[in-house]
Amino acid sequence: MQLREANTSNIAGHSNTPFARKAVASCLKSGGQLLSIWGRMALVMSLFCSTMLWAASPDDLFISARTAYNSRNTTVLADAAQKLQAQNHVLAPYADYWLMLLNLSQADNQTVRHFLERYADLPFADRVRGEWLKALARRQDWQTFFEEYPKFKRDDASVNCYAIDAGIQQGLESSVLEGKTLWMTGSELPANCEAVFDRLQKGGVLRDDDIWARTRLLLQGSKMTVVKVVLQRIPGVDKTNLKLLDRVYQNPQQVLEKGQISFKSRLGKELNLYALERLSKSQPALALDIWEKVHTSFEPVDRDYFWGRFALHAARKHDPMALTYYNRAGNTALDKDQREWKARSALRNAEWKALQAAIAEMPEAQQEEGVWRYWKARALKEQKQLVAANLILVGLSRENNYYGLLAEEEMGDVVAAPPAFYKTTPEEVRIALASPGVQRSLALRRLDMRWESRAEWVYATSNFDDKQLIAAAEVAFREGWYDIAISTADRTKLLHDFALRYPTPYRDMMQGYAADNALDEAWVYGLIRQESRFVSWAKSSVGASGLMQVMPATAKWIAKRLGMGSFEPSMINQLDTNLKFGTHYLRYTMDQMSDQSLMATAAYNAGPGRPKRWASNRPLEGAVYAETIPFSETRDYVKKVLGNAYYYSQQLGTKKLTLKERLGVVPGVGAAVSAEED
Repeated sequence: MQLREANTSNIAGHSNTPFARKAVASCLKSGGQLLSIWGRMALVMSLFCSTMLWAASPDDLFISARTAYNSRNTTVLADAAQKLQAQNHVLAPYADYWLMLLNLSQADNQTVRHFLERYADLPFADRVRGEWLKALARRQDWQTFFEEYPKFKRDDASVNCYAIDAGIQQGLESSVLEGKTLWMTGSELPANCEAVFDRLQKGGVLRDDDIWARTRLLLQGSKMTVVKVVLQRIPGVDKTNLKLLDRVYQNPQQVLEKGQISFKSRLGKELNLYALERLSKSQPALALDIWEKVHTSFEPVDRDYFWGRFALHAARKHDPMALTYYNRAGNTALDKDQREWKARSALRNAEWKALQAAIAEMPEAQQEEGVWRYWKARALKEQKQLVAANLILVGLSRENNYYGLLAEEEMGDVVAAPPAFYKTTPEEVRIALASPGVQRSLALRRLDMRWESRAEWVYATSNFDDKQLIAAAEVAFREGWYDIAISTADRTKLLHDFALRYPTPYRDMMQGYAADNALDEAWVYGLIRQESRFVSWAKSSVGASGLMQVMPATAKWIAKRLGMGSFEPSMINQLDTNLKFGTHYLRYTMDQMSDQSLMATAAYNAGPGRPKRWASNRPLEGAVYAETIPFSETRDYVKKVLGNAYYYSQQLGTKKLTLKERLGVVPGVGAAVSAEED
């Protein structure tokens, strides 16, 4: 034993070396396995690990605790947690948190409550409460469950379903109504929610019409897997019938033209209706032709539903007949997308009265969105109702965003109150930096725990006032955490620091590439702010990389254009290369779009082939073109990029164009071209 102790001491004496760190990680990973194989050997290994942990540096000790959590080694994790607490490590609570998660199924209620009280001010406390609520529900401890449930802040469908199910069993009418509301969702729900729907269906609350209504909602989003589960609640629907769903999804034209599905059953009618909608997206003329032949097979309410869906797809294609199709929809209930595209169709055709009417049909909350307040004001102004229009524009102009800028410019001589600018003080920065939550967030970031660091930051600053937010944003900016600095500064209500909202890192490099490509520097910065928020390692779900989010195939194409024979794909992650390639491609989109920056911005996001197809057969005001882009991502993107560019021009002192000047006028293309959909 003396020899073993001496050897252990020797390794522990070098615990800060890479070798020792690897040794700690290795023993932690193996410890959990050894516990189930050789109990005595596991004890020796745990003692060895404990010795290693005792001599480790604070951050190494924390990393070892995380490794122990990932390998579910509670013995070593508990030891690490105790040592972190003894060292008063800023991240010691996270070791306790991981230990609680691993022990939650065995922990008694008093232990969990004590943990939640101790760490009530940390972001992970609510996650623990959520997992505890699930455990309480599984063991039917409803008294404790309902004592804790009101304290739960997150929106967790699984926890909600346990609460609703228990409420239904207790005969609560409110729970029945919650269950019915939950049913009408167009997304997949956790497995335990099925118990809620089973009770509702057994009690006659969830009827066949409700099942068909959700089926339509799911089909609109092509949630085929969920549709198949939902339809099995209908008597007589089996797996053979469900195979027809795949046939409709894959080839709706063939299903309709060959009459492969009978109209005699409700399922047959629904599948044919779905086939007609799918065909409406790609071949509307053919869909209409088939509709004329089969529409008598449907009930009037189903015909109205078809016209409501057909009108939506026609509006997205900029079909001038879209409003006519909407009128054929009768009294069918329109969803949010349908209502918005009804308004956009009127806007695209400059039918201002129809636009005002379409906005008036929206629920109040939707009407209060900035987009529809602005276009309502424009519709009023076009109809010479200037007083009513300006009442809306004045309020909107106080908002520091795309529609606020448009509203301010629309008012012209009517002056809005300027925003209040504020520069933080050294003392306010010191106080923000001293916040325990900010300290934990920065420590987590240092250890490359990105998700946790962001969650901690958001939680720590959630109740900050404007001055505190600006000070916190300054802290993040000094740390080079630009995306967090931006999002924090963006949250202020009355006081603002636009230098933090619109920072200009890497400017020496940026200016050179912008000049080389004859690009407006403010526009390039506006685009980068939207693409990556200056996160140089950012990577999108489709593989775009870096500050300017350049796609691998695009990078290869650019490298060839620039004569870079030694180009390697990994080079796109280098700051210099990314800016060089991104600005080169942005110049290319400008050339393709005849120097129209709005269309070039759309091309950067959606590809250079689409923006011209989204143009009209007549010149369009840039704001109207932007508002009627069929792709929601691109529509939002161009508005934010050009709004950013306006604010950056103020920051940089470059050529100051109004937002409307940046949007410009999109020239007509001679004839409208069919547009793609989202």
